[in-house]
Amino acid sequence: MSLAITLASGSASRRALLAGAGVEAASIKPNVDEDSAKAAMRAEGMSVRDQAMQLAELKAVKVSNRTEGLVIGGDQMLSLDREAFDKPVDLEGARDHLRKLSGKSHTLETAIVICENGTPVWRHLARPKLTMRPLSEAFIDDYVDRVGEPLLATVGAYQLEGLGAQLFTQIEGDYFSILGLPLLPLLDYLRIRGALAT
Repeated sequence: MSLAITLASGSASRRALLAGAGVEAASIKPNVDEDSAKAAMRAEGMSVRDQAMQLAELKAVKVSNRTEGLVIGGDQMLSLDREAFDKPVDLEGARDHLRKLSGKSHTLETAIVICENGTPVWRHLARPKLTMRPLSEAFIDDYVDRVGEPLLATVGAYQLEGLGAQLFTQIEGDYFSILGLPLLPLLDYLRIRGALAT
């Protein structure tokens, strides 16, 4: 009998990436108080990449303690000059994100942790680097008006799979990691564990 796979997330994009790759996974929201966890980690001076990894682990452990098989926890944070960006809370916040990112390079700290029986058994951190072209206020306003609420689901207030492609001049790193899940190394680990066909 193959190992059950559970995604410790309510993220539609992560679920879609797994489903598109043919991975059958249940989805359970971990109900982690991310704001409190982030506040505590930032008060300790934790790096953005370590914050992402800790949150991914926290989610995976919480769900793994109540279900069998392999549990995948993920988190993604945007780092600009070592400052962490969270998802914008409203469209004005999305505009502010885009203004700050305009003309600069930033890193997406994309972490995944797999737990089994409440214990982490595998970790991976992908760090794609994206360079945004200089954006005019008129472009930002038009872009936010056209894309709207879906921008609030992404840490950078962009959707690379759609109009967000217009924001960038250069991207280093794999597409799946930018969308929130380092899919290729994850699939490799699942094959090693026998959860996927080889």
